[in-house]
Amino acid sequence: MTKNWTPLALAYLVLAVVGLVGTWSFNVLSIIQLRDFVGDWVNSGPAVSSLTVDLLVAAVAGSILIIVESRRLGMKRGWLYVVLAGVTAFAFVFPLFLAMRERRLHLTGVGTIQHEAAPAVDGDESQLET
Repeated sequence: MTKNWTPLALAYLVLAVVGLVGTWSFNVLSIIQLRDFVGDWVNSGPAVSSLTVDLLVAAVAGSILIIVESRRLGMKRGWLYVVLAGVTAFAFVFPLFLAMRERRLHLTGVGTIQHEAAPAVDGDESQLET
């Protein structure tokens, strides 16, 4: 494995490349054909295909994040969020997962920043008072 690149990081990187190539191949097609990009969202065309690829890649990357992060934090039934996305909408499920993740982080104390007093400069103890 490449130094400092975990399999998960590489999977996200591959999804990023797929997202870029997948969306911009349709965007370039739309530009070459002098299409109305925004109008094509309503009437179909390359813009719809670009948006579809965009959302699909984001949903796959988000689903991987949901599974990995729920396991990492000990959240039970993380897979259920992915299933729920197919039944409802990823736009609903992903923010729901992030809210539950934030709640879990708060409950476990993970991810909280510990603020320490800055050291005094040139013996000036007044900087430590707040």
